[in-house]
Amino acid sequence: MTISEVISEIEKRIPIQQAEDFDNVGLLCGTPQREVTGILVCHDALENVVEEAIQKSLNLIVCFHPIIFSGLKSLTGKNYVERAVLKAIENKIAIYAIHTAFDNDFFGVNAGICNHLGLKNVKILQPKKNNLKQLTVFVPKDYSEQVKESLFSAGAGNIGFYDECSFSINGNGTFRPVAGSNPFSGQQNIRENADENMVSVIFESYKQGQIISAMKNAHPYEEVAYQIYSLDNENQFSGLGMYGEFEEEMNEEDFLKFVKNQFNLQVIKHSGFNNKKIKRVGVLGGSGASGIKSALSKKCDAYLTGDIKYHDYFLAESKMLICDIGHYESEQWVAEQLFEILSQKFSTFAISKSNEKTNPVNYFL
Repeated sequence: MTISEVISEIEKRIPIQQAEDFDNVGLLCGTPQREVTGILVCHDALENVVEEAIQKSLNLIVCFHPIIFSGLKSLTGKNYVERAVLKAIENKIAIYAIHTAFDNDFFGVNAGICNHLGLKNVKILQPKKNNLKQLTVFVPKDYSEQVKESLFSAGAGNIGFYDECSFSINGNGTFRPVAGSNPFSGQQNIRENADENMVSVIFESYKQGQIISAMKNAHPYEEVAYQIYSLDNENQFSGLGMYGEFEEEMNEEDFLKFVKNQFNLQVIKHSGFNNKKIKRVGVLGGSGASGIKSALSKKCDAYLTGDIKYHDYFLAESKMLICDIGHYESEQWVAEQLFEILSQKFSTFAISKSNEKTNPVNYFL
């Protein structure tokens, strides 16, 4: 398989389009048409990780954080970013970053955190907005199933853990072919009455092109009557962060000891105790101060994330325990998650999880 084909398969499972707009995800360097000899999965594609790929004869690195993020104007090896990218290019190694596409995935980074905490009834903390659309198309009744099958195959009609979702209403449509037309039925200059179904499906906005193309290819009419609406609905299955509940509540000190043990932490920074039980917990891997207000609005008793600043702790308002467990520490299972996903998808070449630890933070106790 080529690098391009491998990436296409990865993105069927983790759509790159669900990444945040600011992010630099996708193929960062490498030739898409090159054959893949093997994949190295890692957290950060640093120089030592590229060297590991060289030693293992693996020419595609799938990383979580993008090594190229912003401001790269030259490649002279003057810093750790340029040295890693240069080494990859010189050794014909491609680098592909997934980052916030996996952050926003329902089974991604935050699902991994929730699983290790044992949280139940998990939901998205900050659902994505304005990425859902609705398609309504008018189809001759006898062709309704054909068009729906084509729409479903193109990715329309997916709602959470359900697919092939649609709604149809039967009615009577009219049209009159005029000069230049080549009608499916009827005659020019004579109004035609047709037994039609109005078929409606919803879809993620990034799928629009492929869905419209599939619809038109399956539709018998020369001119297809359809409308597309942007929806205000939140996508409850895509977004940043998650929250869920313990089966049994615990006090704040026991909760912190539990988190420290589950995440193998040396230290946890946290806001002051509120003398309340911890049952509902919000999580957001990486830099998650932006999720504090959302966690409060969801009535979380505690919130776990990384990179909390001094003034962020005041937002707790004695209502929630805010915990900074560390950026890397909150994402520590990402490489393992990606390794498992890729191992299930590809069996014809080697897939390896990097041995290198890329956490730049160390603690002195």
